Amino acid sequence: MVRYDLGFFLCCCKSFLGSADGDGENFYDLLGVENDATPEELKRAYKRRSLEMHPDKLAQRGREVTPEDQARFTRMKEAYEVLSDPHKRETYDAIGEKGMKWLEEPFSIDPQQLAHNFATSSAVDRSKIFGIFVAIAVAIFLLPFLACLMVDHHLGPGAKWIGILTPLWIWDVFILFYHSRVIMMGPIHRPDHIPEEEWVDPLPMSKRFFSLFRFCLIVLFEILVAMKLDGSVQSPWAKVFIPIYVWEATTLWKKVPLAKMKIVTVEDLETALGKPFAEFTQAERELIAKRYSVVPSTGSSEFESAHKLKSRARQDVIKLVFRVSFLIFLIIQLDFGLELNWWLVFTPIWVLSLCICCGTFQSFREVAAAAAERDPETFGNITGKKMTGTGFDEEAQGGSAYGAMGDDSSDTEGGEKKPSLTQEEKEELKGQVMQSGYRMMTACCSQAFLLVIVILFVGKLDGAQYSSVWIISPFLFVAGIILCCLGCTIFCITEIPEEAKFGEDGGPAVPTQSGVDSGAAPGSASAPIYVAPPPPEPAQTAPVGAGTVANIVPPDEKKEAQQASPAARQSVDQSSAGEAENQNTTSDSKISTPPESDGPVDLLDDNPTAAPDTEDNVTNEAVLETNPSTEEVKDKYAAHVMQSSLHELD
Repeated sequence: MVRYDLGFFLCCCKSFLGSADGDGENFYDLLGVENDATPEELKRAYKRRSLEMHPDKLAQRGREVTPEDQARFTRMKEAYEVLSDPHKRETYDAIGEKGMKWLEEPFSIDPQQLAHNFATSSAVDRSKIFGIFVAIAVAIFLLPFLACLMVDHHLGPGAKWIGILTPLWIWDVFILFYHSRVIMMGPIHRPDHIPEEEWVDPLPMSKRFFSLFRFCLIVLFEILVAMKLDGSVQSPWAKVFIPIYVWEATTLWKKVPLAKMKIVTVEDLETALGKPFAEFTQAERELIAKRYSVVPSTGSSEFESAHKLKSRARQDVIKLVFRVSFLIFLIIQLDFGLELNWWLVFTPIWVLSLCICCGTFQSFREVAAAAAERDPETFGNITGKKMTGTGFDEEAQGGSAYGAMGDDSSDTEGGEKKPSLTQEEKEELKGQVMQSGYRMMTACCSQAFLLVIVILFVGKLDGAQYSSVWIISPFLFVAGIILCCLGCTIFCITEIPEEAKFGEDGGPAVPTQSGVDSGAAPGSASAPIYVAPPPPEPAQTAPVGAGTVANIVPPDEKKEAQQASPAARQSVDQSSAGEAENQNTTSDSKISTPPESDGPVDLLDDNPTAAPDTEDNVTNEAVLETNPSTEEVKDKYAAHVMQSSLHELD
C-alpha cells in the first residue's frame, strides 16, 4: 500500500516528473531481478553483478576499464542501496528515480525539464492538480454557504449551529494539531557556526505557548457563539464575548511595547555612556535591549526594519481601538435592545476602512516626496511638480516662467550643489516608490472589496429581502475567476513542436513573407505559414542633389515642367541639380554629394537617355532664355532643394 505522503505527492506532482524511470536503466534491470524480488534475492544479485562489473575483476580478466564501466558499476551500487532499504524502495516504486531526487534535493531538477514534463503530461495527471484546487475552494466556501442556508431557513427547523459549523471544527482540529507539533519539536538547537552568546532562539517556547493560548481563546468563542445561537446558553452576549476581550487584551499587551519602542544607533549609545560599544558589559547590553532597539546607523537596513515594525505595531493598536469600539456598539445592540440602526452600529468599521486607505495614501506621498527630494528629475511629476530640462516648470504650478531666472534652490543644499545619484541608487528609489504604490493600491482595493461584503451583510441585518448567499457572492465570483484561469493554464499548456522550432535542414525556421504563394493547398501540412514581413531596413540618408529634386517638386509645377520640351527639361534638371549641390555643400559639409555622372539625369523621365555634348544639350541654354516658365520652375527647384537640405540637417 502506498504511503499517504507518496500518494499526495503523486497526486500533486506526477505531471512534473515525466516517466517514472530515470535517464538510464531501471534499478531492477541493473541488478537483473524482478520487481517483486525479496531482500535475499537482491543480495545474491548484487554479489553476482559485483563480480561481473567490478573494475578490478574486469582488469583481472584482461579487459581495459573505461569510464563507462566505472559509471555503470557505481550506478549498480546505487541501485542496490535504494532497493535494499524498504522505505527508499517503496518511494522508488511509486515515483521513480526522478521523484526520489526531487524529494531529496528539490532544487536539483532543471526548471526547463519540469516545464517540459508538465507540457507533455497526460490530461489525467493535470486533472489531479486541478482537482486539488477545486477541493481547496470547496473546503473554504462550504462553511459560509451552509451558514447562509441556515440563516435563510433552508435546512429545516431541526438544524443546529453546532452541526452546521462542522467544517469549522475540522479546521480547528488541524490547526490545534499544528500548534501541538510545534510545541513538541522542543527548542531549536544552536547552529555550530553561531557563538553561544550570540544565539537567540527565533521561536522560543514561550511564544509557542502564547500562540496556542490565543488560538484556544478563538475556539472557545466559536463554541460559545454556536451554543448561544442554538439556545443552549442563556447568558447575555456580553459574557459570550469574554474570550474576545481576553484576546484583544493579549494583543494590546503584545503591540504596545513595540509601538512605544525607541530606536537608537550605536553612536548614540557610545555618546551617552562615553565608551565604545565593544566595551559594554553584558548587563548593560541586556538592559539596553529591553528598553531600546539598537541599530548600526539611521541609513542601515536594520533601522528601516525596526521603523517598519514600530509603524506596523502602531497601526495594529489603532485597529484594536476601532475593534473594541465596534464590540461595544454590538453588545449594546444585542443585549440592551435599543434597536439602533445597524448602519450606525457598524460606524467604526466604516471609519477604520477610510483611515486605512488614507494612511496608505499618505505613506505613498511621503515616500514619493522623499524620492523627489533626492532625485527631482525622475520623481518630480509624482509630487505635482512638472520637470523641464533646466528646473521646475512654473506653468504646471499655475504661474508663468517666461523671462524668469531659473531657481537652483532645489539642486543646492546649504549653498552647495547636491551630488548626483548613481544608477543603482535611482533604481532603489524607483523600487521603493513602486512598492509603496503597490501597497497603497492593494490596501484600497482590499478595503473596497471588504466594504462590499460588509454592506451586503448590514443590509441583510437591516431587513433586506435578498438571499444570504449574496453576501458571499463577491468571494464566489473571485474564486470562480481564479479557478477558470487555473483551469486554462493547467489544461492549455502544450509544448512547441520541433517542426516549429527548426527548419527542414535542422537550422532555425525562417519565416516566410506575407503574400507568397508556395502552391500548397490551404490548410495542408505543407502550406506556408504567413507571418508579418520583417521590418524594413533603416533608410539611408540620401545625398541632397539631383536624386531628391523629383520628390519635392509640387504636383502643379511638375505638370508644368512636363509640358516643356525634353531639352528644356533636361537643362532644368542639370541646372537645378548643380544649384542643389552648391546649396547642399554650403549648408553642411557632412552631407555627401552625389558622384558625377557620365550624363545629365532627367528627373521627370523614368528612362533618361540623353548623353553629354549632344545637340539637344547645346540648345538647352537658348530654350531656358526664351522660356520664362521654365526659368521659374528652375528657381523653385533650387528653393525646394534648400528646404530639403535644411530639413535633413534638422
